[in-house]
Amino acid sequence: MITKYINKSLLLCSAAFLLASCTPDTVEEGNGLSQEAVDASFTATKTAENRYQLKAATNNYILSKWNIDDDGYNTGKSTQDIFLPDAGTYVIQHQAVGIGGQVAGTASQTIVVPTSDPVSGNMIQGGRFDTPDEVAKWSKHIISPSGAQWVFANGNATIVATGNNQQAIYQAVSVEAGKQYSIDMVASSDTPLVNTWFEVYVLNSIPASGQDVSGPVYRNINTWDGCGTSKFGGKVSSVGCNSSKNGGVYTATATGTVYLVIKCGGQTVNSLSIDKVEFRRMQ
Repeated sequence: MITKYINKSLLLCSAAFLLASCTPDTVEEGNGLSQEAVDASFTATKTAENRYQLKAATNNYILSKWNIDDDGYNTGKSTQDIFLPDAGTYVIQHQAVGIGGQVAGTASQTIVVPTSDPVSGNMIQGGRFDTPDEVAKWSKHIISPSGAQWVFANGNATIVATGNNQQAIYQAVSVEAGKQYSIDMVASSDTPLVNTWFEVYVLNSIPASGQDVSGPVYRNINTWDGCGTSKFGGKVSSVGCNSSKNGGVYTATATGTVYLVIKCGGQTVNSLSIDKVEFRRMQ
């Protein structure tokens, strides 16, 4: 009888213990699904010309996201090495991301780069579209007679297109035979694209007005391939499709002038904008 009594008591105690241990705490007591605010501050140390190391002050969070000069937040490390090849002023932003993907802290710093890198500096002129002089570096290539229009305003080049019409903009660039050049830019749209193509080419000449552009595509946003179907923003190398197609790298076959051509069109393109167009020598 004593043994049975003890066993029942142990059983009841075990059940009570399991019930207590399995019952989640209330939100007020902290259930492990929320993240307290953390210090997201960081240092920016110059390590070489045009190269900097970003280092977060603490690491009591899950991961870091960095936004380099408003190019969109990308997942990185608490210590991040960056290359800023162009002279200018850069705003660097850091997000400390905690439990459940919550942003637990933010911080920013400004870095002033005095000179451009002699090799990797941007060869595009007016790639930020900030001033009339920068906009004047670009030309329009008319493909469809109407229904598609690139507009330069508010520090961006923005296209509106309907009815599967299209238009392109372009700029001449001098290249050297055998050298490789990387191509990228920031693209954004506040609304989903519908049956839309955005393609970047390098051509030896500009087609006559009214003629389409064709050839190898070096950057691409294409709704049939599954990108651009919702709101987006960031470098095309990140938000675009077919990033492995040519890898955004153009290899010059001859020394001379080529044309960077950016074409867009579609059924419904309400406001696809581009900024910070880059064409950089890699070697």
